[in-house]
Amino acid sequence: MTDEIDLAAATANVHTVIPILGAMGIEVLEATPGSAAARLPSGPNVNHFGVAYAGSLFSVAEMLGGIIGGFFTVPGAVPLVKRVEIDFTRPATTAVTARTTLSDAEIARVQEEAAANGKSNFELVTEVIDEAGTVVARTRGDYQLRVLG
Repeated sequence: MTDEIDLAAATANVHTVIPILGAMGIEVLEATPGSAAARLPSGPNVNHFGVAYAGSLFSVAEMLGGIIGGFFTVPGAVPLVKRVEIDFTRPATTAVTARTTLSDAEIARVQEEAAANGKSNFELVTEVIDEAGTVVARTRGDYQLRVLG
């Protein structure tokens, strides 16, 4: 995969692979080997209190591991989520954007380790930010690049 991808196609792919993300209206905004971002609209994701549903905030943050993990180049390897913790810091009343990064050095380490051992763990920290720039949630996720088969 190259460093530049068609974001509309990436969004459509996410909706096909995980249909609930399509129902939530999640849109891929950025997808590169070292960074990923996605937007969650408020519309279908508002709870009975009029703020963003906690599960939707969790989902837009967690799914970024699959976006970043899709850029690893180890044959037969897939990204898996092992654990994600979330802190809800403020109620979200608007659309939100989740964003995460992974350094070039960490990408190289994960790929080398997975190629040698069949798996490698990595961590992603994500911030979920509303339209006013307020952090409404933070996640810390443990993911694994695992060679299947």
